[in-house]
Amino acid sequence: MTTARKTCLFDIGKVLLDFDFESSLLKLIPKATPNPVERIQQIMVQKDALEKGLVDSNSYADWALRIFDSNATREQFYHAWRNIFTINVSMWDCVRELAHDGHRLILISNINAIHCPWIFETYPEFSLFEHKVLSFEVGALKPTPVIYEYAIHTYRLDPATTLYIDDQALNIATGKAMGLQCWQYDLYDHAAFENWLETTLNTD
Repeated sequence: MTTARKTCLFDIGKVLLDFDFESSLLKLIPKATPNPVERIQQIMVQKDALEKGLVDSNSYADWALRIFDSNATREQFYHAWRNIFTINVSMWDCVRELAHDGHRLILISNINAIHCPWIFETYPEFSLFEHKVLSFEVGALKPTPVIYEYAIHTYRLDPATTLYIDDQALNIATGKAMGLQCWQYDLYDHAAFENWLETTLNTD
């Protein structure tokens, strides 16, 4: 990779870490409870409010457990909510190389206070990222421009030389509108990302 220092904005979910809420949350729902998948879908509808910081973690957990008709504790809910992740080894190899080569790494993620700071303590290599732009702290979600504007203004980014990696098409569309160099990441085609990254880093 080139030694010319660039800034890279990384999403977390389906980029750095894969995740599966359903398999983990199903464990909280009593076996005789009808429509367990529909109940999970019901609480996920309100996940945006949690990730925007409009709902506190305890209130969300208590509400979700009522929807589940579950006797589980808040801590058991938090455990299930957190233990959904699988490391994307190939992407972390890239991150380590980027950090080693001196590139500036910043996270930009729709995420919530149940996952943070737990996720950064559980996966210590997140320390390779210099800054974190987290939706529940900013009070805005991707793909709205506000969270991108926050990142650009707070960390004095030059969009034309900033790389942005995300798995969601709508997020990438906003990134392009903000002038970022964007790649829509596919967990099942990491090689395509590596080819783009090498080309982009070596282009003035």
